[in-house]
Amino acid sequence: RRSGLKAVPFSSIITMPLPDRRPFILLPGAVLLAVILAGCISMPGAAKKSTMLAKEAFDSTTTYERPYGTEPARACEAARRAMLSQGYAITAAVADSVTGRKNFQPSIELQASVDIHAVCTRDGPHSSIVFVNAVQDRYGLKKSNNSASVGVGVIGSLSLPFTAGDDSMVKIGSETVQDPIFYERFFVLVERYLPEPWLEPVGVVGKPAE
Repeated sequence: RRSGLKAVPFSSIITMPLPDRRPFILLPGAVLLAVILAGCISMPGAAKKSTMLAKEAFDSTTTYERPYGTEPARACEAARRAMLSQGYAITAAVADSVTGRKNFQPSIELQASVDIHAVCTRDGPHSSIVFVNAVQDRYGLKKSNNSASVGVGVIGSLSLPFTAGDDSMVKIGSETVQDPIFYERFFVLVERYLPEPWLEPVGVVGKPAE
């Protein structure tokens, strides 16, 4: 004999109304889809849209430039002398640009070099703008261990590791110097090697100065 409980339709269980809310409908497919979408959004790397290039704002700045009241060729000559005075070896030099390099060794297994590149452009009859950027390259020591075979009688040959002096320096990083103080000191030094304003030749309009 069955009990006196009244049977409840299955559809009533799925759509059981909640207090003060609309009926809750259980949709396994929709729930699974929502979980998958949430997982895709939170996947590592999906939210990493920020890159190094995104930080370039291209704002108006004077960090890498400085105006001088002299001809571009004289400004670049002053930049060349400024580099030489600080131990930089000139690797390239023309009338409107100059490049110098200086090597450093912070530790036995680490070396670094700084390349300064200056470009001098005309900004008026007797004025110019010098654009400068410096790049620092870092090199690390890469050790190579070679092995040699040594005969050991009945056993045969035995490989023993030894250092053969094949260590080399490999490039491990390169970065543009962005320190404003670094460039400020360089521009001040360039100004020191510029000729005095009253020594600049004054030419006739339309005729180059002799």
